[in-house]
Amino acid sequence: MRTLGPFDVVTELPIHRWNASDGVELVWRELGEGRPVVLVHGLFSDAVTNWIKFGGAAAVAARGFRVIMPDLRAHGLSGKPHDPAAYPDGILGRDLKELAAHLGLDDYDLGGFSLGARTTVQGVGEGLRPRRAVLAGMGLEGLSGWLRRKDFFLDAIANFDTTSRGDKHWLAIQFMRTMKVDRAAAALLLPTFTDARPEWLAAFTMPTLVLCGIEDRDNGSAPKLADALPDATYVSVPGTHMSSVTKPEFAERLAEWLAAP
Repeated sequence: MRTLGPFDVVTELPIHRWNASDGVELVWRELGEGRPVVLVHGLFSDAVTNWIKFGGAAAVAARGFRVIMPDLRAHGLSGKPHDPAAYPDGILGRDLKELAAHLGLDDYDLGGFSLGARTTVQGVGEGLRPRRAVLAGMGLEGLSGWLRRKDFFLDAIANFDTTSRGDKHWLAIQFMRTMKVDRAAAALLLPTFTDARPEWLAAFTMPTLVLCGIEDRDNGSAPKLADALPDATYVSVPGTHMSSVTKPEFAERLAEWLAAP
């Protein structure tokens, strides 16, 4: 295997498939060798877009990590069932815990961007114990005010074919178009998220990186989130919610923090 440099970008990786406990087929990709780190993508995105396309996975792998990147249920190449029974409350957290068990992960790191951060919070709150955690593209209010965000995205799905430029849903709809989102599956998934419980945040006793674009206010205040966690460090990078994850500084700060002694 070729040794990765810190600025290498890898766009194609083998796809690994597994079945969740309810039979839905899910996928993950891997890059690198060494200490496992699971990185979870954001809403309507996938592992390629958040972690692979802009070099984040390569930067982390170059520091000696085995980077594991799932496509969440109803996203990317993972299953997108239209049966409401496939979307119980907290299903993404359950899938994450089952993936960790499927891979036999014990000593590992865990993080996510936006929805991936929300899923990480639930996973840790319900028993996952990574060595280090990363919550990117997330603020405190975003973890406690999901109902407003849920209605925004459900409205975007409902108005997918009628919204015009300038509407508040326009950018979200364009991203859904780009990602070829299965709207029926997405509409079933959105109500399964829940506000973070106080005991979930209290469970973050491991060192935690709160990484956020300096212009990103989509999910509230990242500094307030860092202050609310037992052992967190806030780091800002250039960009908005949509652009920060594409910046080289995002990949660099993520890789540096995970590799720090």
